[in-house]
Amino acid sequence: MPASHRYKNYINLVLPIFNTKRTREILQVNPVVETQRTDATETHISVYEYSGEYLQEFQFNEIKACLEFSRHSEHFRWINIDGLRKADVNAVCGAFDIHPLLEEDILSIGQRPKMDEINERLFCVLNMLYFNENTSSVESEQISIALGKNFVISFQEDPSRDVFNPLREKLKIASSKIRQSSSDYLCYTMLDLIVDNYFVVMERIGDRIEDIEEEIIRFSNTRSLARINRIRKELIVLKRNFLPVRELIGGIIRSDSDLLEDRTTKYFKDIYDHILQAADLAENYRDMVMNLQDLYISNVNMKMNEVMKIMAIVTCLLAPATVIGGIFGMNFDKIPYLHNEHGFWIAVGLMLLIPVWMLWVFKKRNWF
Repeated sequence: MPASHRYKNYINLVLPIFNTKRTREILQVNPVVETQRTDATETHISVYEYSGEYLQEFQFNEIKACLEFSRHSEHFRWINIDGLRKADVNAVCGAFDIHPLLEEDILSIGQRPKMDEINERLFCVLNMLYFNENTSSVESEQISIALGKNFVISFQEDPSRDVFNPLREKLKIASSKIRQSSSDYLCYTMLDLIVDNYFVVMERIGDRIEDIEEEIIRFSNTRSLARINRIRKELIVLKRNFLPVRELIGGIIRSDSDLLEDRTTKYFKDIYDHILQAADLAENYRDMVMNLQDLYISNVNMKMNEVMKIMAIVTCLLAPATVIGGIFGMNFDKIPYLHNEHGFWIAVGLMLLIPVWMLWVFKKRNWF
C-alpha cells in the first residue's frame, strides 16, 4: 500500500476520536429556528389489523393504500410508517383526525420527548437510540406515536431499523397479551421496547468505559483522554433523552384519557421505574467517566514525578564529579595533589565512589 494511502487511513481512524463536530451535533439545538425536513426517498408502510382471533398483515409503498384503515373497525390496527414525507404525514393526519399541532411535531427535527392529548388523540414523541460500533457514538431516531380509540400510528424516520421486531413476533401469537388487549397496551409495548433498548445502548457504553479504564491503567496517552471526552459527550445524549422520557411516561400515568384503561396504567408505571433506573445508571456512568479523567491526570502526574525523580537522581550523582572537576580545574598556582602522580586517579576514584555511596544511601531510604 502506498505511503499516502496509509497516511489517509490513519487520519480517518484518528479524526473521529478528536473530532469536535460531535459537540455541535449534541448541543446545537435551537427550537426558535424552523428546520426543514428533507422528504424521504422511499416510504414503507406496514399495517397489522388484529384481535384475539384475527390477524392480517399488509405491506404498502404508497400512503393512499393505508388511509382506508381510518374507517371504523371492530379490529385494532397498528400502522407503522417508515420514512417521512410531508404530504404523506398530512394525508394520514387528516384521515385519522390528528391535530395540525401534532402533525408539526411529527415533522419537526430534534423534538424534545413529550406527551400531548388533543382531540381524543394521545400523542408521544421520543427518540429510539442505537449504538454505532464503528464510531462508538449514540445515534438517535425520532419516533412519533399517535394513539386512537382502536388504532396506533407510528411515524419513523429511518426505514432500515427499529426496535419493534419482538412486538411483531408477539402479534403473530394468538394467545399473546397484545392480541388480547386494546390499543393502549400496544402503545405501552412500543414505549417499553424503546426504553428497554436504552439499556442495550448503555451496556455498549459501559463496555467502552471498561476498555478505557484498562487502557489508562496499562498505558495512558492523549488518545485515552480523547476517548474519555467522547464518552462524556455520548452520556449527554443519554441524559437529554432519559429525563424528558421520564416526564412523558409520568404524564401518561397521570392522564385521565378515556383511551387508557385502568388495568394498563400499572404497565406504564413499570416503564417509569425502568427509565428512572436508566437515568440513575447514566449518572453512575458519568461519575465513572469523571473518575477516569481524574485517574488519567493522576497517571500523568505520577509519570511526570517518576521522570523528575530520575532526573534529580542523575543530577545528584553527577554533582560530585562536577564539584571535584571544578575544584581541580581552578586556575591557582598551588592546589593540593595538583602535581601528584596519583592525583588524577584519586580524583576519578572520588568521582566514582561518591556516586556509588549516594546510590546506596538512596536505596536504603527507598527513594527509588
